Amino acid sequence: MSGGVSSSVINIGTDLRFFPMHTPASPNRRQFLRTAVPFIVSAATLGRAGAVSPNGKVRLACIGVGGQGTSNLRALMGDERVQIVAVCDVDAQHAEAAAKIAGLAKGDVYRDFREVLARSDVDAIMNATPDHWHSNVAIAAAKAGKDLYSEKPLGASIVEGRAICRAVEENKRVLQCGTWRRSGMKVRMACERVRNGYIGDLKEIEIGVPGKFAIRGGVTGLEATEPVPAHFDYAMWLGPAAEKPYTAARCHFNFRWIEEYAPGYITDWGAHFLDVAQWGAGMDETTPTEVSATEVKRRDVGIYDAAESFRIEYRYANGVRVVMLSTDDKTKWGTKFIGSEGWIFSESEVLKASSDDILRVKLKDSDVKLYESKHHHRNFIDAVLSRGRTAATAEIAQRAATTCHIGAISAVLKRPLKFDPKAERFDGDEQANQMLLRPMREAWKIA
Repeated sequence: MSGGVSSSVINIGTDLRFFPMHTPASPNRRQFLRTAVPFIVSAATLGRAGAVSPNGKVRLACIGVGGQGTSNLRALMGDERVQIVAVCDVDAQHAEAAAKIAGLAKGDVYRDFREVLARSDVDAIMNATPDHWHSNVAIAAAKAGKDLYSEKPLGASIVEGRAICRAVEENKRVLQCGTWRRSGMKVRMACERVRNGYIGDLKEIEIGVPGKFAIRGGVTGLEATEPVPAHFDYAMWLGPAAEKPYTAARCHFNFRWIEEYAPGYITDWGAHFLDVAQWGAGMDETTPTEVSATEVKRRDVGIYDAAESFRIEYRYANGVRVVMLSTDDKTKWGTKFIGSEGWIFSESEVLKASSDDILRVKLKDSDVKLYESKHHHRNFIDAVLSRGRTAATAEIAQRAATTCHIGAISAVLKRPLKFDPKAERFDGDEQANQMLLRPMREAWKIA
């Protein structure tokens, strides 16, 4: 973007304002961004409808560059069709480290994602913010005309995920959710054998996820309040979430053990394996209709209150049962499809079955062939350039995340629930329906 200043209309609710767009941001602009409610810049306003840079490169900005965000940055940098043009993180240390990896100048490093979205030279973003930030960043990006590689789960609640789907569709954006097992050859092979009846009629799906928190940084969740480090914008990190006193144990990787931000491994690992279950069962366009979470254990003290162990049973309308169980047995982490004539298990590079015949089967021309992606990040760039679909579209990701969320809600309420996949609401249960959207502070509400 040139150093000159241009103006674009930004819709903030019903209030129309004009906002100067230039990079790097002036002090006045930064001050405005820190106090203003979220803004929306339409693709039409920017004069872009899926176009990329004149040299054919997809100009990408990375928002949220902690562990997973940096991993995504490196993977996307490995694609010769990508040019990283900006990085953004509320932790300046994370942002500076990512900028060094990407070879960026100081002026391309940000703390506020809205400054990134205001740049006209950004075609797409990578969104690896904490779960409670996913929807705000994704929706604003879609409305600003940016394509998205957005981490799982799609949204931190069912309503947020649906809002992302609408924004992506209405603004004709490409979205790839970070449920990368969709791009795994052995996972696809397993799902194709299930879909084509090579294990007989599908009866049950067993999912194993880790049974203990992987807490990082030597913290316990019992730490006292402490001063906010100078390099960390804690107010921005909280964003839509309620104001809480700062402790390092609350932030970065460990946010997922706090129910207010995420329900632990139910959505963390569950987003991957329930997505595989949906794919293999042929349920990408729907969700289970019944859910019951039992054997739920949480910590009695400290800030870490997400479910640490659990057993969640789902049932689809066609009678197929899914059981997701937390376990310390690593050999059971993954997705096992059980049919009337055998079973098949997949997890990343592992593929096992009840007989070698199931593994050796060669698909017939008449068999169902599932969408093939050999590399999740490259698949995203393929779609940005072709304007085609991705392996893990917004709608697919919404259904997988919804399956996670209804399990998490059952775990909180401690009772079985019935769910209407079409309406995306619980049947006759207003207490459960109040949990379809996580509480969000007024300034950051998505609707």
